[in-house]
Amino acid sequence: MLNDIASAIGKGLLAGLIGTAAMTLSSTLEMKLRGRQASDTPTKAAGKVLGVQPRNPQGKARFGSIVHWGYGTAWGGVRGLTALTGLPSPAAGLIHFAAVWGGAQLMLPSLGVAPPISEWSAEEVATDILHHAVYAAATGLAYDFIERH
Repeated sequence: MLNDIASAIGKGLLAGLIGTAAMTLSSTLEMKLRGRQASDTPTKAAGKVLGVQPRNPQGKARFGSIVHWGYGTAWGGVRGLTALTGLPSPAAGLIHFAAVWGGAQLMLPSLGVAPPISEWSAEEVATDILHHAVYAAATGLAYDFIERH
């Protein structure tokens, strides 16, 4: 049983890394198309939780990259654990998406780094859902591929 858990988490971490790459691609493309800057909300949240305050723009950029890639990769481990439930992959993927996106909707306002979703515009909500859905779908597809091979 422990081997199954470790294997699922390991496969999930790799899948999460792939999902993070897909989300990075989708958000970078969307930002360029819309002419908007990247959000620093995840970096602020991690800084608050970890007590890390980068001293300059370069440090802030490095910390933001570490947070982005580390957070996305780590959530892949959760996707791996959902596979152990025996649920079909689409259902496990929906649970993964709900955990990642829903968790952010609870955590970020509670840390005081983002307003609650009720104060977001419909466009902001749709954009956030889109990128998290890309992440969850890519992570799920990667997990399924890794599991088969």
